[in-house]
Amino acid sequence: MILTHEQKDNLTELINIGFSRAAAALSELTGDRILLEVPKVDIVPVENLSYRLNLISEGEVTTVHQLFSGEVNGDAMLILNRSGALLLTDLLTESEPGTYTSFSSTVREVLLEVGNIILNSCLGMFGNLLKVHFTFSMPELHIDNVEEMLLTLHIGENRVDYALLIFMGFSLKEKFIAGNLIIVLGVSSLSKLLEKVDRLDDLMFEQP
Repeated sequence: MILTHEQKDNLTELINIGFSRAAAALSELTGDRILLEVPKVDIVPVENLSYRLNLISEGEVTTVHQLFSGEVNGDAMLILNRSGALLLTDLLTESEPGTYTSFSSTVREVLLEVGNIILNSCLGMFGNLLKVHFTFSMPELHIDNVEEMLLTLHIGENRVDYALLIFMGFSLKEKFIAGNLIIVLGVSSLSKLLEKVDRLDDLMFEQP
């Protein structure tokens, strides 16, 4: 499945809105100005995810998963490589770079909170603007290599077919940390989502 130019633009606009809300929440939480950048959005067949992710994430990766269900259902996750996750924790806790060298309870708590804020902001924005109701599960943190991480993907008993792959990054304290946001969808959910995305201008006009 290939996104049209308009669909890519609309999805990027939606995600930017969600990331703006997440960045504001993270900035308020930390007291520092934090920017979330969205350089690229793509639809990727799940069987191609391992190749695409291995190009940018070697070794262990941290993922914060959050299942969502409703008219559109899937599995959303924030992915950071090991060095990026540890540096992000250093910066958000106002510690010297290199303070955290392992996934301690503090690191896990910080990453879970960051993932929760970003995923809730993006999925909530999708729901509000596209007029789709979601029910969210509690977020979970996993630390695996890419192949093991992909084995955790699931949407209840539904078949997993496509992933919305978003290359993103955090900018704070003159540092840039690359990451990925993935939203995994079955065929029917993806079709429903793109139908809504195609009508984005009309749906935004209908907002009170």
